[in-house]
Amino acid sequence: MRERAAENRYKLWVLLNMNRWLLTGVLAAGIFFALMLWGMSTLPSTQRVLLTTDWVKMSFQALIGALITGTTLVVSINQLVLSQEIGPLGSQRRRMDLAMDFYKNTDDLLDFPSPANPALFLKELIDATSDRARAFEDAVQHTDDEDLRAQTEEYVDDLLENAQVATEDLEGAEFGTFAVMNAALNYNYDRKMYDLRWLLDEYEESLTSEQHDAGMSTLTALTMYGPAREYIKTLYFQWSLVKLSQGILYLAVPALVVAGGMVMLVDAHTFTGFLLGIDIRLWVICAAYTICVLPFLLFVSYILRLATIAKRTSAMGPLVLRGD
Repeated sequence: MRERAAENRYKLWVLLNMNRWLLTGVLAAGIFFALMLWGMSTLPSTQRVLLTTDWVKMSFQALIGALITGTTLVVSINQLVLSQEIGPLGSQRRRMDLAMDFYKNTDDLLDFPSPANPALFLKELIDATSDRARAFEDAVQHTDDEDLRAQTEEYVDDLLENAQVATEDLEGAEFGTFAVMNAALNYNYDRKMYDLRWLLDEYEESLTSEQHDAGMSTLTALTMYGPAREYIKTLYFQWSLVKLSQGILYLAVPALVVAGGMVMLVDAHTFTGFLLGIDIRLWVICAAYTICVLPFLLFVSYILRLATIAKRTSAMGPLVLRGD
């Protein structure tokens, strides 16, 4: 995916693969040290601010309001996820019928019951596209059109190479982690659908009915992968939003305690002295502020990943967006 997107590998690693709690910690450390450096660079004015506690109290009072409001939004996020699960019996039955219709199609494609494990399910679908692509290549080998044979061989080699990378990543991947989505994103089925449709149309006159059917069989397998990936993506989004809600609630409680303590229990004379040559009050205020913004930083870290995934998968089918 990085090669197709022409993106810096470190940027994509931060946006997608980096642990979200680790990214939150890195962002928090950046804010803490930025505030410390700013305070040390303007030391005379900083000393006057530290001795005037009204500014500090007003700042943390505002943070208390922001924390309470932000925590309330967590309930809205959970409602967004749960709203899709709450409904009358008829709606639940229709959801089940639609799901079973799709699984019936994938069962016919795989020639065995579709796996219940999401990672294994995607892996089997990719393997099915690989098997049908090989069958298509074998069928085309009997044609007299050298260009058709060369184009088909190039297409199948690219598909098999991409499929191998994706299936290796899917082996042992556990749903709930980003590993499943990462492998799913690496398989660019949309480009392969377009290339195959172009190939079948460009050499329509050279293809026999048997060869054309083999190509359409490969296209059918690729078509089944699209909605399967979108369904897994939807489940991953719901899972991530629930984890985000829990994380924000876990961080909001200590943040509220720290913010309340700074407002009610701390004044200019609560902390005195120096640590590493820096006024302890500066250490305390910067650390307290960093703790108070942790829920927001966790929110940012999760949304960066989810927004990147949504950007990379915004089109379904043989439509290749720029930068894919």
